[in-house]
Amino acid sequence: MNTEASNALPPREAMEFDVVIVGGGPAGLATAIRLRQLAVEKGSELSVCVLEKGSEPGAHILSGAIMDPRALTELFPDWQAMGAPLKQAVTKDEFLFLSETGAKATPQALLPECFHNHGNYIVSLGEVTRWLAQQAEALEVAIFPGFAAAEVLYDEAGAVMGVATGDMGIQKDGTPGPNFERGMELHARYTVFAEGSRGHLGRQLIARFKLDEGKDPQSYGIGIKELWQADPATHQPGLVVHAAGWPLDSDTYGGSFLYHAEGGKIAVGFVVGLDYKNPWLSPFEEFQRFKTHPAIAKHLQGGKRIAYGARAITAGGILSLPRTVFPGGALVGCEAGYLNASRIKGSHAAIKTGMLAAEAAFEALAAGRSRDELSAYPEAFEKSWLHAELLQAKNFKQWFKKGRTIATVMTGIEQWLLPKLGIRNAPWTIHRTQPDHACLEPAAQHQKITYPKPDGVLTFDRLSSVFLSSTNHDEHQPSHLTLKDASIPVSVNLAIYGGPEARYCPAGVYEFVGEGSGTRLQINAQNCVHCKTCDIKDPTQNIVWVTPQGGGGPNYPAM
Repeated sequence: MNTEASNALPPREAMEFDVVIVGGGPAGLATAIRLRQLAVEKGSELSVCVLEKGSEPGAHILSGAIMDPRALTELFPDWQAMGAPLKQAVTKDEFLFLSETGAKATPQALLPECFHNHGNYIVSLGEVTRWLAQQAEALEVAIFPGFAAAEVLYDEAGAVMGVATGDMGIQKDGTPGPNFERGMELHARYTVFAEGSRGHLGRQLIARFKLDEGKDPQSYGIGIKELWQADPATHQPGLVVHAAGWPLDSDTYGGSFLYHAEGGKIAVGFVVGLDYKNPWLSPFEEFQRFKTHPAIAKHLQGGKRIAYGARAITAGGILSLPRTVFPGGALVGCEAGYLNASRIKGSHAAIKTGMLAAEAAFEALAAGRSRDELSAYPEAFEKSWLHAELLQAKNFKQWFKKGRTIATVMTGIEQWLLPKLGIRNAPWTIHRTQPDHACLEPAAQHQKITYPKPDGVLTFDRLSSVFLSSTNHDEHQPSHLTLKDASIPVSVNLAIYGGPEARYCPAGVYEFVGEGSGTRLQINAQNCVHCKTCDIKDPTQNIVWVTPQGGGGPNYPAM
């Protein structure tokens, strides 16, 4: 909104809570649930609020997903009797190395511990999130869906004092429209940020409080997923297939998954590390190619694609983990980067860190504290099973910077051989120094990639895919995909890197139109599935993703 317009607006109304939580995913809801559980146990008054930018909890949640129930069991020991939607246990693990036409399976005896999924469940993380929201509401947590936290609020001492939701009814020119509604301020003694990977407010907090000082640069991937209704003849409930290799080259980090879920469904997905070098690479098209491999296509033949989505993954691990507390608040879950990339799992870490932050906040509130640092939270993490798990995987992403062959060998040593010798934490540490966006190389240094046209059976285009995500934004609002300098996409990104934003976006948001001196970048913000890839991979860091009006974005039914 322009400054003159914002100065003329009425003041925002404020609501007071003990704890405000930004983000209604597994981490945020686990934080809220644990806070209220403790309040009930101790017989104390405690007001907890959760803000969720999606139209409902789970609407923006996308994950593979195989869930390790360890943290959920700590949160709800009787989750099975309570009807938690963890119903399809993993029955078999396969790990394939793909060539263009062949597939080589890793013998079970040589499969590293991180790829063993016995005791885990194939789930829809969206459905798990909706179930967690029901449990939170039963514990009298106030959940506000459709409200995007757009601004961090600070008190006179510089501590976080809460957040403000975005104004509704703003027109494209930044002025209030006929349906304008002022945002609300939510004040808290502590504010917990659980926005997921590359959170808009979390990014600001990390910069303001220098939370990443002395840490390796954060590293990300883009995960693209489809849900298929399988042909009953090909469906194998509980089968888990992970794969590496084709179609990516040996220098590009990535992998894929195929999970046979309950109800005859198959989740198939593809992850590409956003530290890739070749600007001609398109993660979306690589995913479509992957599905044509004979070892993968056989699972999907006769089935029908029923859902699509994409989301960034925070994959830097423990060496990139920022300091997670600051005056007045904390970061939990993928907002901070607790995902274990070697296991391709983050939901158990999200729940566990939410619980640890809640316990630290409850203790502080009981002592009459407010808006200081919850140092008990990172201290508890360092003593937890999650810390030990992440420490074992500390070098996983770093080895892939040295190519797939070296990474495969070293992952085998660190995750298979050393544990057999009783060594969980490798006695060496590999560091990264380059952020993902700086890894992209000029287009002239790489050969263009020609991708096959979609066949509409196994492979599809972006727009038909976005349609399946049920993405919607009010077309009259200002674009939430902002440019620091409107000239850079053409003068730098197109001129030097061949316009990579048209390829790394999995939703057709960015396209270059016109010719010669009339070329410009067109931003189709209404297509945005909130994956955050552009905010991460833009080589000049000129694109900044900000929150759209609450309720906008994808509406994933069961992703």
